[in-house]
Amino acid sequence: MTLKQQKIDVTDRVTGKLKNGQIQLYLENEPIGNIKLPEGIQLELKHHYASEQNKIYQHVSVPDQSEPRYTDCDEGGWC
Repeated sequence: MTLKQQKIDVTDRVTGKLKNGQIQLYLENEPIGNIKLPEGIQLELKHHYASEQNKIYQHVSVPDQSEPRYTDCDEGGWC
């Protein structure tokens, strides 16, 4: 039996992760290459997202933990 080389399009399965000024490319969990970004590049992100020092942050609303919450209350509301 002989093996024949074949080219398979995997473009839709490739993902990228931003790291150290470049985009590292992965196919599933296997690193397959990278894209080097030029100095001073600006990312255009959707509302609620921001980039700082090679990291991407999402702005979310979370409950304020400054108010103590009552625990061990019964069904009648007595704590």
